[in-house]
Amino acid sequence: MHRRRVLRILPVLLTVTAVLAACGEQPVRATPFERSDSPACRAVAEHWPATVGGLEPRVTAVQSQGVAAWGEPPVVARCGKAAPGPTTDPCIDVSGVDWVATELEDGTMFTTYGRDPALEVLVPSEHGTAPLLLPAFEQAARQVPQTAGRCVAASDAGG
Repeated sequence: MHRRRVLRILPVLLTVTAVLAACGEQPVRATPFERSDSPACRAVAEHWPATVGGLEPRVTAVQSQGVAAWGEPPVVARCGKAAPGPTTDPCIDVSGVDWVATELEDGTMFTTYGRDPALEVLVPSEHGTAPLLLPAFEQAARQVPQTAGRCVAASDAGG
């Protein structure tokens, strides 16, 4: 007798669970780079930070370890980007990791410099001073060796 009640209730419970899940946060959509699942990016993914500036991790809608997200609006990190060449964009050193900063309409994109594959971190403008979030990515970025040079500060370039 009890078994039949459980079997009748089970579909209802599954439907309620599905409805509640639909009301929750949607997974973050981000396109992985071609090399996002390379051995180097798998090593990076093992060192994604637990939190970024107090922002909690988010589920992503992609099946790639090389993509991760935190907070709302999400800070998105992707590994596997082609290493940037010479640039006039500002380059900053954060704990020994060089990052090229590119201002976007709705935030800032940071790309590791001198590391191949590169790591990209997209920080929406709602999160304030974007470079303050980069120390969270230090261990992940260090999984890719610095082999292609360092940033040159503007004061060093003039001689």
